[in-house]
Parts: sequence; structure tokens; C-alpha cells
Amino acid sequence: MTRRLLLLVLMAGLVSGVNTFAHHSMNAQYDIGKQIKVEGTIVQFQFRNPHSFVQVEAPDDTGQLVRWSVEWSGSAALTDQGVTRTTLKYGDKVVITGAPSRTSGDHKLIMRSLHRTSDGFGWGAKPGEVVD
Repeated sequence: MTRRLLLLVLMAGLVSGVNTFAHHSMNAQYDIGKQIKVEGTIVQFQFRNPHSFVQVEAPDDTGQLVRWSVEWSGSAALTDQGVTRTTLKYGDKVVITGAPSRTSGDHKLIMRSLHRTSDGFGWGAKPGEVVD
């Protein structure tokens, strides 16, 4: 009995250690000290775990359309905050603020706030990142 309990405790420790190791630091990927604003059109919304993504096409400084990949919270956390799989749709005009990728030339952000211009829907920039 003691041997089985010890084996069970060891297995639980291994499994929880793998989950902890697998999660990455946002500070390693994104420059949290900076913030940029992207104004464009949603071309895809991936509502999933462990992180959701919003793909936005927006003009760069020269007017060329660039696709931005914006990392967001997971679907479970977003659902708790009032965001569902149908909240954002292809063609929605949005203004997104976020911390840019640390890799030069990447068009990636970690979401800080989102505002849909057509109806004023908003998310972020508040304690708990709640929907306006």
C-alpha cells in the first residue's frame, strides 16, 4: 500500500512539473514595457486554449496591409469575462493595443485592450480585463 501511494505521489509530481515547465513567460516573447496600437480589420478569431488569437490586417507606415497576430487569454478565461466564440467576426473593425514582439520584424502583439468601432464593444485595460 505504501509503495502504491509513493508511486502515485511521484507520478503526480511529474505531471504537474511538465505543465509548469511547458508554460512560457510573456516577458520572454513580448516587450511588456512598450505599447503599440493597431487599427484594422479582423480576418480570423481563434477562440481556444491555452491562448486565443486575433488575426488583424492593418496598414503599415507605407500603406501596405500587414497581418498582425495578437495573442489573447484562453477561451475559459475569456468566457468568464463575457467574450465568446461569436463575439468577434471576420470584417469587424478594431483598435487593439498591446505589447510588441521582442523579435524585430514580427507582427505580433500580446493583447492589452480591444475596441470594436462599430458598436463600442471593448475589452481590457481594467483590473480583471473585463468587457465594457
